Amino acid sequence: MLKFDQVLHARLGGLKEAVTVWTETVSKLEKTKEKAENGLRSKADKADWKGENAGVTQAFVRKTAKEFGDALTEATSIRNILRDAEGEFKAAKSALEKLVEQAPGKGIRIAPDGTVSYLIHPDRRSKDYDGPEPEQADFEAMRSSIKAAVDRANEADDIASRALRALVGKDRNNFSGTKYDSLAAASKAQDAEDAHTAYELYKKGDDATPQEIDRLNALFKDNKKDPYFAERFALEVGPKGSMEYWADMGDPSDGSRLGVDHRDKLKELQQNWSLTLATATHSHSPEMEQWKADVIKAGSEPVQTRGTSPYGFQVMSNLMRVGDYDDTFLRDYGNGLVATERRMTHDGRLPADRAWLQTTGMPSHLNWQGGDLGKDPMIGFMEALGHNPKASTDFFNNDIDLTPGDGKDDKKLDPFDYFSKDRKWPEELDDKGHLTREPGYDALGHALEAATTGHPYDAETEGLGDVRTKENAEVMQKVVERYGSDPKYMHEQPGIDDSLGKMGAAYIDELNRSLETDSDTTMEEKKNSPFGSNDAKGGSRFGDEFDTGLLWNRGDAVNFMGIVSQSETGHSTLSAAEMIYTTSVLDEVGPKPGSSFDERDLTDARTTLRIGSEAQGIMDESRMAQIDKDYEKDSEEHKKAVGKTTEWVKFGVGAAAAGGVVALTGGAGGVLVPLAAETVGGAVVTFIGMEADDMAEKYEKDEMLKKKSDDLSDEALAMGKENSLRPGIAYANAPGWSEKDRNYLDETLVDYVRDARLHARDNSLPDPYEKK
Repeated sequence: MLKFDQVLHARLGGLKEAVTVWTETVSKLEKTKEKAENGLRSKADKADWKGENAGVTQAFVRKTAKEFGDALTEATSIRNILRDAEGEFKAAKSALEKLVEQAPGKGIRIAPDGTVSYLIHPDRRSKDYDGPEPEQADFEAMRSSIKAAVDRANEADDIASRALRALVGKDRNNFSGTKYDSLAAASKAQDAEDAHTAYELYKKGDDATPQEIDRLNALFKDNKKDPYFAERFALEVGPKGSMEYWADMGDPSDGSRLGVDHRDKLKELQQNWSLTLATATHSHSPEMEQWKADVIKAGSEPVQTRGTSPYGFQVMSNLMRVGDYDDTFLRDYGNGLVATERRMTHDGRLPADRAWLQTTGMPSHLNWQGGDLGKDPMIGFMEALGHNPKASTDFFNNDIDLTPGDGKDDKKLDPFDYFSKDRKWPEELDDKGHLTREPGYDALGHALEAATTGHPYDAETEGLGDVRTKENAEVMQKVVERYGSDPKYMHEQPGIDDSLGKMGAAYIDELNRSLETDSDTTMEEKKNSPFGSNDAKGGSRFGDEFDTGLLWNRGDAVNFMGIVSQSETGHSTLSAAEMIYTTSVLDEVGPKPGSSFDERDLTDARTTLRIGSEAQGIMDESRMAQIDKDYEKDSEEHKKAVGKTTEWVKFGVGAAAAGGVVALTGGAGGVLVPLAAETVGGAVVTFIGMEADDMAEKYEKDEMLKKKSDDLSDEALAMGKENSLRPGIAYANAPGWSEKDRNYLDETLVDYVRDARLHARDNSLPDPYEKK
């Protein structure tokens, strides 16, 4: 693998000279080939040799003449490979040189190993510094550009080296005659070769050795996201071929030891197979369009192995858990899957698990990713939607035609209602051998996360921005209406609470906007609200009707936040999001640090802190009520649950502003929170860098567990109250304020809103859920 410095300082003179030499060789061989064909071979063909001499000599002369042609073809291919590789290396090198040249002007330093940092760190800048002040998005753009250039060079290097080895071949006595017109042609040929090798390994089924499974996994990884390889493999294996192979892998009756001794290899294979097929579905060639249609057609048919008979939809859905499948294919697949289930359950009169009972044999083990065995095909499909936000948004915003071939019958089904309310998700056998519905609701939550936020549910948070659209918001309106209407929906759907928390965090701005209104039922925002996500022109990103209109009323917002906060995970996520968002709004609407201001300039800042404090009160009171319902007072479980209610402050540690979004947990699947302003050096950064670490230390101790439950609850609520005021403290202590202004802001803003928590008790909070 080439590194940054190797590409940046690559000496391409030798490669350029090699291209020149090989070009000259091609020219010479063209003349030699002409002489061989018009002279040597032509005369041999015309010669009237008899007997043994004719059988040997003529064949030898013809073969020798052909070798000159093969030599020319091989030399031309080598020249073409070297020529294109030089072009790719040169382009990559030039791109890096340009980035290195531009970086200082953007306030960025690129280290010799390619890492980026501040040219002058904010902590080391002088007071009169007026140079560039790069933000997180600038660093991410620079890293992305560097990676793209290095990847370009590495890809060219890999293709060229493999092509040159193939051209030389293993036969020292014969030229290969292989023809490559370009580096791209060589890449395509290599993809086809790899796809066929993978196909040969596929044919071994579960008789393959562990080493052969490793080889298959390596081929998939080497061609990761390669469209041509993916399409060639998908077409060679065929839709039924993939289903039969994976069903055979999950057949526990045929004596294979792979699923017993090498579960990790099958887990990796399932992931790689899914990624490959996902890439293949983005091809719209006639052959792949037919492939996609055949997959759906085979979904309702049993796939017979020696000892199992899962349905095609059951098998295929487990090969869809990873990767970004094509939008249209997911829509058609989902419609076909739901229509099949409704038909097999007699339009819902039978429970969903009755649809997917295998016709004969033993139960199949179709999912090796963990969580469930793969019996319910809706789980894998929901995971596929969770990786494709557009497809998921469209799916939950449109009806499904249950009788597409019947022009007279217009039977429709609302997929959101079906999956969030009407469908009784089957129990699945989890990794511990327990029957649970958690895998299904967990997958549903992932699909809804993608549909509401516009990002894959497990996307890397680096570089993500706020991409919510009106269509995303329409799904979120359904989520708030359903899960805010009755606690039973969240509590009777184990595994969905963490997703509800993340969705609430992604819409924390709109929830605050609703909380500010005086009426529980109005759908008009309070005039000149400091909340809400607006575009550059001051309008709502969700359409003109939401410039002043709300996505939901105050009553719905209170109910949703209250119910989600009954869950430990939901409470933690929403609380952290509220604190980060409130801090960002203060950065936007409050006077800028160092400026002069009067009382009236603090109106929006007071409102922001008041609503933030009230929101935290709603969440804390709801969580405490649920703890009282779940555990006996003064029990160890009750005390531990109360003690955890303030641990959410740890979520804020290390949070970073990126593209107007805060990544609270970092890594894949982080919680995303819309910011009111993209600020560096304001209250957001001050809070993240200073306050959160100090607060987190307070909750490392377990002394609180020695207290009575009532005292402990009071203390936890008091801590929650103080924590809700931290954004105001961070704002008052932001760099730039004089000591006089800092003290005034701390007293005026923080003390002014201390009583806002009392408003939380004025709200009609949702009742805690009582377990049956």
